[in-house]
Amino acid sequence: MGSVEAEETPQQGPPPEPSASPPGPHGYSPQRQAHVKRLRRIEGQVRGLQRMVEEDVYCIDILTQVSASTKALQSFALSLLEEHLRHCVADAVADGGPEADDKVAEATAAIARLLRS
Repeated sequence: MGSVEAEETPQQGPPPEPSASPPGPHGYSPQRQAHVKRLRRIEGQVRGLQRMVEEDVYCIDILTQVSASTKALQSFALSLLEEHLRHCVADAVADGGPEADDKVAEATAAIARLLRS
């Protein structure tokens, strides 16, 4: 698919409040620019889906692109999860104590959410 021009969207209030997570650097921080680039490609895929619907493209062709976009997001999530495990969880486990248990539980919950999606 070709690139899709970004559309201006009006601001809809302030961004959501971040969770009680500690400030960076996070496990993904060294790869931040690569992740942003990857997410922009995925955003382009999703905008392409919108264009396909607007242009009345054949259903199966749209579903094929939905599948590709879904796989791209899943791949991104797995990459982010791996970085979280290698950095945040591994550091907490090395330090020991209750924070280690909290990080393992947090990662387990994230994996469970990914499996449900």
